[in-house]
Amino acid sequence: MEISVNISTLSRAYGEVEALKELNLQINKGELFGLIGPDGAGKTTLFRILVTLLIPDKGTAVVEGYDVVKDFKQLRKIIGYMPGRFSLYEDLSVQENLNFFASIFNTTVQENYYLIEDIYKMLEPFKTRRAGKLSGGMKQKLALSCALIHRPDVLILDEPTTGVDAVSRKEFWEMLKKLKRSGITILVSTPYMDEASLCDRVGLIQDGRLLQTDKPENIVRQYKWPLVKVRSTDMYALKEHLMDFPETRSVFRFGENLHLTLKCPQEDLENLVQHLESKGHKKIIAEFTEPTIEDCFMAISTVES
Repeated sequence: MEISVNISTLSRAYGEVEALKELNLQINKGELFGLIGPDGAGKTTLFRILVTLLIPDKGTAVVEGYDVVKDFKQLRKIIGYMPGRFSLYEDLSVQENLNFFASIFNTTVQENYYLIEDIYKMLEPFKTRRAGKLSGGMKQKLALSCALIHRPDVLILDEPTTGVDAVSRKEFWEMLKKLKRSGITILVSTPYMDEASLCDRVGLIQDGRLLQTDKPENIVRQYKWPLVKVRSTDMYALKEHLMDFPETRSVFRFGENLHLTLKCPQEDLENLVQHLESKGHKKIIAEFTEPTIEDCFMAISTVES
């Protein structure tokens, strides 16, 4: 399979803080690849290097055959970039922003309209509105349209759904699926673990290191410990008391429940319930559950740390 992005031993530091630590990664042409990790994991630093806004301290990154340092002028012509923070001209209208970014790449909105048609239909009623007056979801759609208007070979999106509502998030990922079918290689970073399942492959990143890279379903399949979701009337003390249980491997908060990973596959939940009752817990709910990408990330990061 043809490689679109090839990263080798890439490192970057800010003073004494190592943002990326000898990171290696290959992304296939036409792939929708998700970089999944918490704030401060190194996602933005990696993307800024790939779009030639930062120079790495060590290692190489090649995008569509262009080195990010040596060939930055050529590379900028074939990359679409949507940074995490809205960075378009807020005093220009929707239409003026689109025309401006098209002119930078010596093209027109009409020439590549087929790429943004589905997105622009939602924007069209607001085409004369200043960008700064748009809602979060509409700003997101405008930024994506501007990143696509020159028909890039590689589209890089840095946490594009952060701060927008659930409906806009779903719409955005539907757009990405359609764009992927047009042959564009898409790299997207997100702190939302549930978005991982929407990617062809994901890379789990923490503290500047890739912990694992694989298809989402393969990562989940490799989770080898019994997982239990637990609740009680005293959620404040529950985590501490679960950590006291002899068969506990790890405990993490997961929405309204705590997710407890057990050491022993044959562990009887009756022993767990009795343990919690001895600590004064009431209305205890403890049942086995299927792992998610977030559970896998927490398990891997705990081992790495």
